Amino acid sequence: MKRMSILALALVVLAAGSLIGCQSKSSKPVIGALIRNLDEQFVADYAANVKVLAEKAGVELKLLDSRSDQATQLDQLNTLLSQGVKYFVIVPNQTEATEQMAQAIAKKKGGAAFSNIQPSVAALKVGKNFFLASSPESVAGQIQAQIIDDYFQKNPKKLGANKTINALMLLGQLGHPAQKYRTDAVLQGLKDKGYTVNVVAQDTANWKPDEAQQKMDAWIAAFKGKFNIVITNNDGMALGAVESLLTAKYVDDPKDLTKDTDGDGTVLKVPVLGVDATQVALKSMSENKLYATVLQDSVGQSSTAFELALAMAQGKYKAGFEAWGLKPETTPGDEAPANDAAVIGQCYLVPFKAVTKDNYKEFVK
Repeated sequence: MKRMSILALALVVLAAGSLIGCQSKSSKPVIGALIRNLDEQFVADYAANVKVLAEKAGVELKLLDSRSDQATQLDQLNTLLSQGVKYFVIVPNQTEATEQMAQAIAKKKGGAAFSNIQPSVAALKVGKNFFLASSPESVAGQIQAQIIDDYFQKNPKKLGANKTINALMLLGQLGHPAQKYRTDAVLQGLKDKGYTVNVVAQDTANWKPDEAQQKMDAWIAAFKGKFNIVITNNDGMALGAVESLLTAKYVDDPKDLTKDTDGDGTVLKVPVLGVDATQVALKSMSENKLYATVLQDSVGQSSTAFELALAMAQGKYKAGFEAWGLKPETTPGDEAPANDAAVIGQCYLVPFKAVTKDNYKEFVK
């Protein structure tokens, strides 16, 4: 009986071990998603696609919104690390915090792909398991400059004397990499094309439609008839500007806000440009309100970041890995961190695309 009891106990232990082994092998990969602020449309679209990808891949996703607070995001990271999460998709609040985040993840032998706000060069140098999966922001500004040039080529009477552009500019959060690179690039691009650019007024609206509308309300009152374009760093602010112009009836036909009487592609007296190509912006374009935008591909950025995180979680990542059909860069560019040869192989750049009256329907979902 004693021998039988020992044998029975051994069989139970063996079976339990086998069961534990089976559970370990069948457990889902876990990926953390630290998201800056889901109130921003681009970021919300980014997060929504991560959720879809995680479900399709059978991944357990732990997605947290820091509401634009960096201290909160660091706390969220530490909480997930303490729960055993090692691989992350991150839309950070600040470039300056990305090195600290990478170091904390590296201590757990994990990795992360950063999007939208670029990580620092130092963050990527923490280890080969840290990546940029984003878009080169200056290109968005260059594309805006080309769209503006095309507009004034078609509508030369809209220009001021001596090929002068009198612009109102709504900027994103000051110091944000996208704000700086997009603004500098559109202004430089216009100058390179031979325009004299007079910035009538500019101010931050922090990416937000309501702040942009308030700024525009004041500017329309102060500068009516003195500007011939509104340039913004994102669609949210562009749509706020559009609403302000419509409310003020700063349009081709104040009696009919739907008429584009001069045939320039907008019912407004002046064209308004954004960046992101959100669905709300595309609808505005279909109504001849917003003139044009630039696609910042939320699906492309989030898919690239997610595929990198998943490959690491599954042990499938290796140098040169192709994510979302993109290979890592090989030649340093102009923007950090993709301007540093030491980390260029960790940088995946998702292209921007011009969205105009000619092609906007391609992007409508």
